[in-house]
Amino acid sequence: MENNSLSLKQQLLNMFVEYAYQEGDFTLSSGQKSNFYLNGKQVTLRAQGALAVGKLIYEMLSPQAQGVAGLTLGADPIVSAVSVVSAYENNPIPALIIRKEAKGHGTKAYIEGPNLPPGAVVTVLEDVVTTGKSAMLAVERLIDAGYQVDKIISLVDRQAGGAEFYQSQGLEFESIFTIADIQAKSKEK
Repeated sequence: MENNSLSLKQQLLNMFVEYAYQEGDFTLSSGQKSNFYLNGKQVTLRAQGALAVGKLIYEMLSPQAQGVAGLTLGADPIVSAVSVVSAYENNPIPALIIRKEAKGHGTKAYIEGPNLPPGAVVTVLEDVVTTGKSAMLAVERLIDAGYQVDKIISLVDRQAGGAEFYQSQGLEFESIFTIADIQAKSKEK
């Protein structure tokens, strides 16, 4: 299995370099300026990218995880992919999608998806972590709904303070790649 994971991780890294990574002048959602941009959806919305992401993150979940959740829109394909892979592993884990603003009608809910038991352990997923504020909003919404968050897993850590921020909030954080991994692979090509 380990060998398979490595090749899957390598395949995913290649996809990030080919489809998601761009150099230039960009303004990030955090408001920060950057000379590179990562659009994770260019990978997570491709069939092979979704499958690789689903398998790799599923392997990173704690055995206690009862749900995966993330802030719309970047996390939507990730939580869906992990949930589908979990079903194939005979360990179905529901996906929750967290709105940035409460729904303006019906239940006016922030969280879409199956209701989990009170105190359920949920892992927050994110495509790219910069400052960490986006996934933190998801964490707060989940806690407000009565769930526990065990950790945050990101596809890419931009190494711009997010990991340190989560640590300061007492949250475990893991990423599949760092921006350094992607930039090094990009230079090889």
